[in-house]
Amino acid sequence: MLVLSACNTTNLKLEKNAKKTPQVSASANHDTMENMSHGKYVNENTILPTQKNMNEKATPVKIKRIGKHEVNVTMTSTVTDVQVAPDVLYKAWTFNGEAPGPVVIVNKGDTINFTLENHDPTVNHSMDFHAVHTSPTKNFADVKPNDKGTFTYKASNVGVFMYHCGTAPVMMHIANGMVGTIIVKDNANPYPNKVDKEYVVVNNEWFDSGNAEDMKNGNPSHYTMNVRELANGKVGDTPFVAKVGDKVRLYFENVGMSQPVSFHVVGTVFDDVYLDGNPYNHLKGMQSVMIPASGGAVVEFTVVEEGTYSVLSHQFDQAMKGSIAKLIVTKDGKLPAQPDAAKH
Repeated sequence: MLVLSACNTTNLKLEKNAKKTPQVSASANHDTMENMSHGKYVNENTILPTQKNMNEKATPVKIKRIGKHEVNVTMTSTVTDVQVAPDVLYKAWTFNGEAPGPVVIVNKGDTINFTLENHDPTVNHSMDFHAVHTSPTKNFADVKPNDKGTFTYKASNVGVFMYHCGTAPVMMHIANGMVGTIIVKDNANPYPNKVDKEYVVVNNEWFDSGNAEDMKNGNPSHYTMNVRELANGKVGDTPFVAKVGDKVRLYFENVGMSQPVSFHVVGTVFDDVYLDGNPYNHLKGMQSVMIPASGGAVVEFTVVEEGTYSVLSHQFDQAMKGSIAKLIVTKDGKLPAQPDAAKH
């Protein structure tokens, strides 16, 4: 069982035994995992007393460009209820009230002035951006409860990268939801193909009761696959939909802490793949792409007929636990109208 000591901000330890709850398949497609208010908590036995009544609403990440190559990014660390499967809740540690956290988009060469506001009343938190070169002891340092810290570093590499809380024990903070994706773009040298639709897809793992042994053995009880639209450089909440003939680009990141993902889209072939989103890591004609924990890829493909295209881990034990989303392809790129009864 995962035991969090409320006595101080750093005394967090793991115990081996945990009360298991039945596995429930996660829902097939989550746009966001935020502010849910129904269902049971799979980690109820490990919720800290000071966090039990917390359920902070999701808030947008604050990104403000203050120069051609300089940007301020402000995020919060907090506690939020997230839904990891139908009627299954997790009292999660989150960035900005979302798990995974909000997508951060910057440009190659940007200096990032990052501020973390820690709203957690009990636990230290921090930020580890995989997209930067910096001293971890200096710029991935802990921020104490009800405090904030600002750190500066440069994003020099193009790609799609993981971010996560780097506070020890890191395994606990990642497993409890403190993960997300940062995309570094090169506007001067974009990917060569013109595409019609872009989405960010994030795969994550969850563990019943915060089970330490399952964490150590890499045995998640649930997966979630979150999808957000990327249009004109901004992240949106439109449905996961495309039009017949569209070329689609997915920015995929595997933020789960233990398992690789065999990333696949049923009904098509990846025309172009850029491992970690780096243009130099270019592959063509791939049926699936193996993505390690913390790894990512940019994939491009064409949809030629109407239908529902499953976007999933082809390791079907993962797909059956929730590592799946549904891309709807229609003639006009719009979702078909639903009967009134189906809307409720």
